[in-house]
Amino acid sequence: MSSSRREWQFSLAIAAISFILLFIDLAPPGRDDGGRHARAEVTSVDNQYVRSNQIVKTGFQALRVELLSGPQKGQTMTVTNQLTGKMEFDELYAEGSQLLIEYGLKEGRPVDGMARGHYRLHWQGLLIALYVLLLALVAGVTGLKAALSFLFAALVLWKLFFPLLLMGFAPVPTGLVVVAALTAVVTFAVGGLNRRGLTTFIGSMLGVILTCILTMEFAENFRLNGAVRPFAESLLYSGYYDLRLTEIFIASVFIACSGAVMDLAMDVAASMEEIKLGNPDIGFFAHLGAGFRVGRAVVGTMTTTLLLAYSSSHVFMFMLVMAKGLPAANILNAPFVSAEILNILVGSFGLVTVAPFTAVVAALIYRSGTLATTGTPG
Repeated sequence: MSSSRREWQFSLAIAAISFILLFIDLAPPGRDDGGRHARAEVTSVDNQYVRSNQIVKTGFQALRVELLSGPQKGQTMTVTNQLTGKMEFDELYAEGSQLLIEYGLKEGRPVDGMARGHYRLHWQGLLIALYVLLLALVAGVTGLKAALSFLFAALVLWKLFFPLLLMGFAPVPTGLVVVAALTAVVTFAVGGLNRRGLTTFIGSMLGVILTCILTMEFAENFRLNGAVRPFAESLLYSGYYDLRLTEIFIASVFIACSGAVMDLAMDVAASMEEIKLGNPDIGFFAHLGAGFRVGRAVVGTMTTTLLLAYSSSHVFMFMLVMAKGLPAANILNAPFVSAEILNILVGSFGLVTVAPFTAVVAALIYRSGTLATTGTPG
């Protein structure tokens, strides 16, 4: 069987699994599934129940809306927009706003409506479509495979990983299995069912495992627990008292860096393959040395990747502690800041070490045999 045919069959298998995942629901029982959702447009607003205290608004808006989708399309109803006084959660609506609402039914009429935010799903769908189109235009078939890998990763996390954590599965082993599955799909779908894909997979997993070990060790030494993450406490109050928050935090660290680790491993693996193709008679140590030099070049720019990603996502937090005039020692020693430092530095360990790991694996894999059966991804 040709390499190209195997890769197409692999992609079709991933597409089939993704389709099956769409219909899997492992979420724990006991949820209130009676609510219906629809897009609606605000026709009138009553703000008499909104109480303002400087920038803080509490109370609620009474909205009259017309449903724009769903079985009750065209019907009108009153919707409540509850305000909690927290700007990160609250939204105010004006006449003409389109929003997502949740409602119940009574004698075929929509009742008990609650606002669930400005309607953004159509814009999200458009952005995803543009992203897939860009991938196809730039990378051709490989770009479509990357889009399929993206979809598969999202479904595995949403349909399997998160529900399994809620069901009480051990977070670290479960996270490692999920990362291994995602890494295999991404590396073999994009890199091909060949030695390049195998090299990328092994190198990536070595980096992830090292990150996991370091996170477990330093999370204990830092005296951190998963409650430093947003919504962790709210999750406990929702009835999930037995969740192992610290282990979930550890799993989140190595899962978060796994994408960047895969990217770096693919760069090194592809370079090692090209070196071997250009000089089939190159010796083991010369090949390994070339891989180390490539690794040093790419690591030089990747070391700040996690720093920029994580620090920019918490820009308001850092601005707040600076605005309060807190000394550096207080800031760095705070639990939530220490958690981000651990996230950045331990993730960077995985990034830095994956380059030599992949170079060693590639030198061993390409040491013997011919490259005629390696194949090239579409």
